Amino acid sequence: MLAATAMPKPVRDSTALLETTRAQWGGQQDLWVFGYASLIWRPEFEFDEHRMAMVRGWHRCFRMRSRVNRGTPEVPGLVFALVSGGSCRGMVYRIPRARANDELDRLWLREMPTGVYDPRWLPCDTAHGRVTALGFTLSRRSPNFLPHIADEEMVTVLRQARGRYGTTLEYMVKTADALHARGMLDRELARLVRLARDAGLD
Repeated sequence: MLAATAMPKPVRDSTALLETTRAQWGGQQDLWVFGYASLIWRPEFEFDEHRMAMVRGWHRCFRMRSRVNRGTPEVPGLVFALVSGGSCRGMVYRIPRARANDELDRLWLREMPTGVYDPRWLPCDTAHGRVTALGFTLSRRSPNFLPHIADEEMVTVLRQARGRYGTTLEYMVKTADALHARGMLDRELARLVRLARDAGLD
């Protein structure tokens, strides 16, 4: 089972990061946001357009501890993070400039309450050209990043971990289903779904 370490204290000011991100955007054009996991199947913000997109230099990785949303401090779960290396297929969402400040506030409350992610402006290739979108990445040096998880430990987490939004297993399967429905292949995620099914988890 994942080590039930103490909840890490925020090391950065989330509000300051929001203001930096807002300044980088500038407010002069529509805001694009890149989603790679739950933002695909539960975006929780209003957008006027969405497209499938590819980001290079980052990949979807099921190695981030979750002590609230999909687990607890005593029984940590896992969620996806965008980690350096490889590439990632996901979705980009266009938020009109007139609504972008309000929607960015909502997004920040969801993704950045403790400042755990590194917000970045990512070049995203779509069928209609490249856009620059806000993405939430995770440093490999973060205490929330797990460099390796054995399959046996993964099965234990998928069987036991539950947080305020549900189980780690449900989160993983919903992400897999959302990617499959859009024709986006993630071989490692598909392997983890097979691992869960082979262990008798639904």
